[in-house]
Amino acid sequence: MINQEVQSDKKSKNIIGIVQSCLILILVVLIICMMIQISRLQGTARVINYAGLVRGTTQREVKLEITGNQDEELINYLDDILSGLRYQDGHYDLVRLYDKEYQEKLQIQSDYWDKLKIEIEAVRNVGYENTDIVNMSEIYFKMADETVFAAENYSQRIAERIRTIELLSALDMLCLVILVIIQTMAAMKMAVKNKLLAQEAYTDAHTGLPNKRACKELLINKEIIKEPTACIMFDLNNLKTVNDTMGHSAGDQLIMNFARLLRSVIPEKDFVGRYGGDEFMAVIYHTSRTEVEEILKCLCEEKDRINSNENQMPVDYACGWALSADDRTYTMQMLMDKADSDMYANKQLYKRDNFIDRKEKSLYNPY
Repeated sequence: MINQEVQSDKKSKNIIGIVQSCLILILVVLIICMMIQISRLQGTARVINYAGLVRGTTQREVKLEITGNQDEELINYLDDILSGLRYQDGHYDLVRLYDKEYQEKLQIQSDYWDKLKIEIEAVRNVGYENTDIVNMSEIYFKMADETVFAAENYSQRIAERIRTIELLSALDMLCLVILVIIQTMAAMKMAVKNKLLAQEAYTDAHTGLPNKRACKELLINKEIIKEPTACIMFDLNNLKTVNDTMGHSAGDQLIMNFARLLRSVIPEKDFVGRYGGDEFMAVIYHTSRTEVEEILKCLCEEKDRINSNENQMPVDYACGWALSADDRTYTMQMLMDKADSDMYANKQLYKRDNFIDRKEKSLYNPY
C-alpha cells in the first residue's frame, strides 16, 4: 500500500514536472513572438504619419503648380518620403512594413506619383487648363488614402496579436502559479506526513512515550555531559505475573498506568521513555541530588495513592539512578549504564525481600 502511494506520488510529480516544462517552453515562445511583433510595430506610427503627410503635401504641391508657383524642393521632399516608405532609406528613419496589402497599395501610389509628376511638368509648359492635373490629383489622393488605411490595418493587426499574446502569456503564467501552489501544497503535505512518520518511528504506540529507538538516539551522544544531569532507570515489577494470571490486556493496562504515573510526576521539560518491555528511563536535566530524590519520593507517594484505591493491579517498580554531577567524565550512555546497574541491584533486593516474605508466609500457613 505504501509502495503504491509512493509510486502514485512519483507519477504525479513527473506529470506536473512535464506540464510545468511545457508551460515554461510555451511562455518562452510567446515572449519571443511578442518581441517580434513589438519590433514590427516599432516605427509603424511614423510610417502612418508620413504616408498621411504625402497625401496632404501632394495636394499642396498640385495647388502651387496650378497657381504658377513651382516648388521643385517640395517634389524632391515627396520623392524622398516615398522612397523611404518603399525601401527603408532616405533621411526620415522610416521602416518598411512587411505587409502585402500595404506594399501593393504603396507600389500603385508610387507608380501613379511618377505619372503625376509628368502631368505637373505639363502644367508648367502648357498651363493646367490643358492638362488632367485636377482629376489626377483626386485619384492620387484616394490612392494615398488607401495606402494610409492599409498601414493602419497592419498596425491594428499587430496590436491585436500583441494583446492575444499577452492574454496567452498571462494564462500560461497563471497555470504556472497554480502548479507552483499545487507543488507547494504537496510538499507541505509530504512534510507533514514525514513528520508524522518520524513521530511514529520514535513513539511507543502503546504508551505514547518515546520508544526504544528514541532512547537510543538520546544515548548515542558521545559528548561529556557538562550540566548536572540525572538518568533514572525503572523496571516494572510483576508484569509477567499479571500477563500469566490476568492476560496480556491486563499487562498492557499495567504498562499504561505506570507510563501515566511517570509522566504525571516527572517534570514536562525532562525526558521519559519506554526503553523495553517493562523498562522505562527518565533523564532529568539541570538537576541536583535533592531534586532527583524529591522526584522519586513523589513517585512513591503517587504510586501508593493509586494502589490504595483498591487497584486490582497494583503498580510496583524497581529503580536506580545516577547523577553526572558526581563525575564530570560521564557520557549519557555511561550515566544510563550506571543507573541500570543500580536498578538491577534494587531489583535483586526486591526479589530477595519478596522471596523471604513468601517463605515467612508459607511457614505460618503450611497448607
